Amino acid sequence: MAPFDMHPAWYVLHTRSRFEQVVLDGLERKLLEAFLPKMTVMSKRRDRRLKIRIPLFPGYVFVKSALNPHERLEIVKTVGVVRLVGNRDGPVPVDDAAMDSLRIMVAGDNPVATGTRLRKGDRVMVVEGPFVGVTGTFVRYRGSGRVVVSIEALGQYAAVDVPEEYVERLPDLA
Repeated sequence: MAPFDMHPAWYVLHTRSRFEQVVLDGLERKLLEAFLPKMTVMSKRRDRRLKIRIPLFPGYVFVKSALNPHERLEIVKTVGVVRLVGNRDGPVPVDDAAMDSLRIMVAGDNPVATGTRLRKGDRVMVVEGPFVGVTGTFVRYRGSGRVVVSIEALGQYAAVDVPEEYVERLPDLA
């Protein structure tokens, strides 16, 4: 499907970190159809345990559009939007069947497992715990929800073992 075909299709938006809901609200205020699939998890706060809804794909929101020039501009001008996800030829539409499947998966309160989100060599930052603020390179999964992050300083490498939820992938600056 060509990006300027007048038939609306679903596209993926890359958002600023933790701006998924802001982007969703902004798109809906502009009367654009948008979708932010969420899953229910137990919060990680030490003082209380609550069920919370978090994005299934952190950093991404779906939007339905024909991508005419005016609509495309409104989409990318939305607060928190980084870019439309695509390739050299432009934004790549998401299959309607995949969108329907996503809606069904997140409709209930059933647990949804997501795939591996970190790949060897990804730049990451520790966002919680004793190593908060440390940036490094993802090395590997260690099992039982832990990951190994390599940090380079003074030409030397050190590795820390931290819980996976303490680590966030840094966006590519390319």
